[in-house]
Amino acid sequence: MARILIAEDEEALRELCARALATDGHQVNAAGDGSEALDMLADGGEPYDLLLTDIRMPIMDGIALSLAAARDYPDLTILLMTGYADQRERASGLDAIIHDVLAKPFSVAALRATVNEALTVRARH
Repeated sequence: MARILIAEDEEALRELCARALATDGHQVNAAGDGSEALDMLADGGEPYDLLLTDIRMPIMDGIALSLAAARDYPDLTILLMTGYADQRERASGLDAIIHDVLAKPFSVAALRATVNEALTVRARH
């Protein structure tokens, strides 16, 4: 299974996503903001397969995190999530580095399906 990093500032949603993906057999770690997630990406351990990040977060938002992660970890698959239409528009310019944007609110089934689809595409490359 995959090694996944979640960056989400809302604790309840972060925990829900982590539990749902761990139930599918993935190794999941979670960060409360983009800066913490960037530190976790650079921890020197086994590389992550997928980054699932909220766009709107304090300290470092998901766009800045995605740009840094794509630059430093070009094999990392990146999924964004947001509940804001204007944030979704900001992400549309990042098609070269972002696999998809998951619109909040989403169901656990939609989360699992989006993550599994992203990992399937990643495996083909």
